[in-house]
Amino acid sequence: MERLQKVLAHDGVASRRQSEKLIMSGRVRVNGDVVTELGTKVGVHDKIMVDGVPVSSEAPTYVLLYKPRGVVSTANDEKSRETVVDLIENVPQRIYPVGRLDYDTTGLLLLTNDGELANRLTHPKYGVEKTYVAKVTGIPTNDALRQLRQGVEVDNITYAPAKAKVLSTDDKKHTAIVSLTIHEGKNHQVKKMLASVGCPVEKLKREEYARLTLKGLNPGDSRYLKPEEVKELRRLTDLA
Repeated sequence: MERLQKVLAHDGVASRRQSEKLIMSGRVRVNGDVVTELGTKVGVHDKIMVDGVPVSSEAPTYVLLYKPRGVVSTANDEKSRETVVDLIENVPQRIYPVGRLDYDTTGLLLLTNDGELANRLTHPKYGVEKTYVAKVTGIPTNDALRQLRQGVEVDNITYAPAKAKVLSTDDKKHTAIVSLTIHEGKNHQVKKMLASVGCPVEKLKREEYARLTLKGLNPGDSRYLKPEEVKELRRLTDLA
């Protein structure tokens, strides 16, 4: 038996806190009865509904995708564009992306139906690191790298300190390849941080996420996470 709000969070209905609000507001039914007590526990055979919609408990599923350019990081797109979920074949469970990558950004993206883990992975409290490699216009100076390492402010938004280093430079084209490791996930964060130090991004790729890499994958490829990889993600987010 598990607490109702934990089940709702795990099944991707909402975060744990939002699930508690759903329960207290009388929007959740268990076996046909409205439940408003947060201590309520449910089992695998109980029928749960939120706003009249059944909640299905599926086996936890974790998929790593090498997102290509020109694909949106969502389960459904109102403009009928190709989504990251469209790229995942032969996965019967209803999975959705953990966070997002921009339309023109490539790289590592996780998809899961484990709502609780997904919420923790994207919460800055747990400091889960994400490493990006960017081709930028301009060559970052030591001062620019120092600013990135100390954290920058853009449009009244403060971005936490990042691990930054220059991987290579092209003096003729006046471009550089830069690695940036962050633990937040604010909108267009990497692009804004690099632009703020005079190095706008031309191309961007996420190469690592919580020690996971793209090794062995080509753009558009995906694979299930190994049990030990899931265990490590849970350890990093205090779910172990």
